[in-house]
Amino acid sequence: MRVSRWRWWVLGLVSITIAGNYYVYDSIAPVADLLRSQAHLTQSQIGMLNAVFSLPNIPLSIVGGVLIDRFGAARTAFLMSSFCFAGAVLTAIGHPYGVMVTGRLLFGIGEETLFIALLAGLAHWFSAAGMALAMSLYFSLARVGSYLADTSPSWARAAYEGGWRPPLWMAAGLSLASLTAAGVYLIIDRKRILWLATPPNEARLPTLRELTHFDVSFWYILALNVLFATVFFPFRSTFAIEFFQDAHGLSLSQAGMINSWVFFTAIFATPVFGFIADRFGHRTMMLTVGAGLVPVTFLILGTTDWSLWISTAIMGLSFSMVPAVIWPSTAMLVEPKRLGAAFGLINVLQSLGMTLGNLAAGGLNDRYSAGPHNPGGYGPMLLMFGLLGLAGLFAVSLLWLRESGPNSHGLNQPLGAPS
Repeated sequence: MRVSRWRWWVLGLVSITIAGNYYVYDSIAPVADLLRSQAHLTQSQIGMLNAVFSLPNIPLSIVGGVLIDRFGAARTAFLMSSFCFAGAVLTAIGHPYGVMVTGRLLFGIGEETLFIALLAGLAHWFSAAGMALAMSLYFSLARVGSYLADTSPSWARAAYEGGWRPPLWMAAGLSLASLTAAGVYLIIDRKRILWLATPPNEARLPTLRELTHFDVSFWYILALNVLFATVFFPFRSTFAIEFFQDAHGLSLSQAGMINSWVFFTAIFATPVFGFIADRFGHRTMMLTVGAGLVPVTFLILGTTDWSLWISTAIMGLSFSMVPAVIWPSTAMLVEPKRLGAAFGLINVLQSLGMTLGNLAAGGLNDRYSAGPHNPGGYGPMLLMFGLLGLAGLFAVSLLWLRESGPNSHGLNQPLGAPS
């Protein structure tokens, strides 16, 4: 079939699209110290740049799902890529500060719906038998963008020597490459519609009952999903690099390289953990282990002088294991016709958590004067993230207990085994 011949090209195109925009999202952390020293931004203002990214997705995540259903995944992806590119350009212009915030806001409006649209597009092109592999590779290749952003102070040193603007213009250029890939994907997807004579969808907003009437196990896994995102992204994508510089005396390139290995690990390990979950089951155990590594990471960072590579390795394993298992497990807890509403609700609450996490971390760092002359000022931020990690561990422990009893949805069974 012609669809089978083209689907791997589609996987490559959607991966390029998301990887470029992951780079844009993570481009703030490497320039955080430059923004503080050259643009004279406070920690709270730096935190706002990623907080405002998540802010529009609090009300718009569910609307984005409706757009995908109504206009198609490829068309929605191209539109959202356009928003991302415009936002990246405004962020690079960056002065006055309000222009930069507006750029990050516009980028946020596009990126989250783009992510969902590309996942939906893969579901259209790949059969059930190949979808898990396709989505694992999609997640892995998306991490390439984050890895390149964190290592950019090393491979693009000349740009950083020019100040905070050139690295952000470089990010805008990669966003343009993503927009181009999304445009090619749109052209190819129109052929799929002609080949399969796909009828248009009837799209509507989900009802309140569809957004709230889920099994108890879903609420446990939702809590982990939200708490994990609230901890991981504000720390690793906003404050980790400058924390490594201030508290451990690393250069920008050294700090970026260490931080990048969380994402580098995920590039290769995410499909492995996904395969293990499908082959052997035990998904709630894997989620519990992955969630438990989060508070361990912040305990090490806040109370020891151990090598940063240890905490990086631990968080890299967590970031590989949890996403590889949590999304397929969520699909197992929700009937297919309500999966869109479930994912929309998760994205709404994740966006709220990431917004509050960035604002709270930046506010704590300002309040306690965290910086190169007061590395101990980062302690309250680390404590906050550690406590949130413990809350996520508690939620998934409840999920493990429930799924080990008579109300199990088969999360602990291998793929294809009876529940």
